[in-house]
Amino acid sequence: MALTLERSTAPTNRWSGEYRRKCVSLEEAVARVKSGDDVIVAQCASEPQGFMSKLHLAAERVEDVRVFSVLTLKPYDFYMKPEMQGRFELCSWFHAPGSRQALKEKTGTVTYVPNMLHRAGLDRIHARKPNVFVGTCTPMDSKGFVSLSLGITYEKDVLEAADLVILEVNENLPRTFGDTHVHVSGVDLFIEHTQDIPTLPAPQPDETDLAIGTHIAELVDDGSTLQLGIGGIPNAAALALKGKKDLGVHTEMMVDSMMELYEQGVITNRRKSLVKDKFVATFAMGSRKLYDWLDDNMAVEFRRGSWVNDPAVLRQNSRMVSINTCLMVDFTGQVASESIGTSQYSGTGGQTDTAVGAQEAYDGLGKSVIACASTAKKGTLSTIVPVLPEGTAVTLHRANCDHIVTEHGIAYMRGRTVRERTRNLIAVAHPDHRETLRAEARKLGYI
Repeated sequence: MALTLERSTAPTNRWSGEYRRKCVSLEEAVARVKSGDDVIVAQCASEPQGFMSKLHLAAERVEDVRVFSVLTLKPYDFYMKPEMQGRFELCSWFHAPGSRQALKEKTGTVTYVPNMLHRAGLDRIHARKPNVFVGTCTPMDSKGFVSLSLGITYEKDVLEAADLVILEVNENLPRTFGDTHVHVSGVDLFIEHTQDIPTLPAPQPDETDLAIGTHIAELVDDGSTLQLGIGGIPNAAALALKGKKDLGVHTEMMVDSMMELYEQGVITNRRKSLVKDKFVATFAMGSRKLYDWLDDNMAVEFRRGSWVNDPAVLRQNSRMVSINTCLMVDFTGQVASESIGTSQYSGTGGQTDTAVGAQEAYDGLGKSVIACASTAKKGTLSTIVPVLPEGTAVTLHRANCDHIVTEHGIAYMRGRTVRERTRNLIAVAHPDHRETLRAEARKLGYI
């Protein structure tokens, strides 16, 4: 006899009464925020956009409310308007266009939280117990459970620690597996707010990206386990991996290219040494096709970032390959991926987590790849630099620098001297900048 599972925003089971008693409007949920509260919201495709779009309405009655987020998707009024200063502050673990704009305009409503992603939520809990957690979830099932769906990087840890838990119920969210389930009894308030899930169209790689992707593919052996981000370069790397066999995935972010490689038979997860036969991720963001593919897909497990991105866990993977991008790298191998001088552009994210974990893979076959185009500003600036600009944050310590890839080749860095590193990096710099870089290297005594 076939078993039919139904999900509805109007559950009718033994938990229906409790669920209904906890349902409130967006305005009622916002009214629960008090002066001095730390409010932590879910990230990316899990962002509670209904709640965040109404939060500024509390401005007249609250002060000193801090909202912690990653990659805030919209320029919400609570932090974009200068008059919100002293009322709200967006505390960003990873900047996005809105927060960068607010910083540029000096609204006084945005600050950055230095972090390693696998510890971001737990470190904040250590600093101060969260007052409110706001996330998103699927409708409740017949057993009284909802799924946190597309992200538990820090969400589950914070949910369990917060004084007040609020979830926006969105019937468009996919039900996912792993550690995503939460029982209705563990939630204080539900907001029924159905909307389109935020999507992130895959950028089309250009010629430079494709060249970089081809070089990256040289470093990926059959049977490798991948951590792969999003953007033109990772997409190009995915295209270049189509000839590989039996790849696996243990990644921070689940993206369309992974789904596509799985459908093509390139990713099978069969040769993984950790959580064999399954994708492992902490969150997902991509196309509607990706979300539909993730729905009820037992081949994908979402687990907490405190586990997935822990270098001690990552090193348990065989042939682990971490692929990330950067803004610039200096001759000694210091990788800058988040700021230019004192201007914070994005965040550390999981780069250090995954790079260190991959290099320490238990079988000695792990690799970390940092990729970037050789120039910026229409070719006028080299991304290979003698020294980083003053105030630039170092995202990946030079002792953890393994491979630097540009469209001109691969610079091998692990175990190399500063002299060797300098020569290798200049060899993959843009030809138009190599002579200048050699002259600077001679001044520094590096060659």
